[in-house]
Amino acid sequence: MLEIDLNADLGETALENDAALMPYISSANIACGFHAGDPLYMAGVVDLCKRHAVAIGAHPSYWDREHFGRRALDIPSSDIYQQTLYQIGALQAITHSQSVAVSHVKPHGALYNRAAADLETAEAIAQAVFDADAKLILVGLANSRLIAAGKALGLVTASEGFVDRRYTDDALLVPRSHADALISDETEALSQALAMVLEQRVCAASGKHIALSIQTLCLHGDGAHALRFAQALRKAFAENGIAVSAVMP
Repeated sequence: MLEIDLNADLGETALENDAALMPYISSANIACGFHAGDPLYMAGVVDLCKRHAVAIGAHPSYWDREHFGRRALDIPSSDIYQQTLYQIGALQAITHSQSVAVSHVKPHGALYNRAAADLETAEAIAQAVFDADAKLILVGLANSRLIAAGKALGLVTASEGFVDRRYTDDALLVPRSHADALISDETEALSQALAMVLEQRVCAASGKHIALSIQTLCLHGDGAHALRFAQALRKAFAENGIAVSAVMP
């Protein structure tokens, strides 16, 4: 049977929204206060993960709460390293207090996109992950510079695909500034997810088919459709013999 990790970015809206998603996902990426969340919210999501046996990940971002971490900031890689290290450490302290552990790290928003294409940024993030705990798994966009940087350091990596985002011909995500960046149609989202898992490919916004080998699928937890998509995905996976299991135990 095929297996796929289904992750969601949490700690960004409200704890009750995150609680509703927990039965459907296998990994959670928790906002660490820089783009969303706070210590109490982080602790609440960690507790939910613990009770639902969901893998816990740090979701570091640019320091940019005003724009939810989705604005490109011109800061040096040395700052990116320190900010990433700080955010991982904050979540590690909370997980330690609850007798669980952080298993993975996935950057957020504009930082994630920058690391996908810019090697210096990717290396700064990978180094921060390595220095926080060399056993942490680095999650990044499939075929990206971030995955390459993680592998170069000897980190375990998880290549990620997106259920609800469209792709460019270069296998990058269509920027959110474009009208067609997000997928809101359930049928299209399910079709894209199944193609990535079953056929290891994705259809770009142009119609071009791109080879894409992934270990984890992301569903954005802050979207209005998140719960409905999660339920539909689990049903479609079951019908196609796909088990949902954390690659980040």
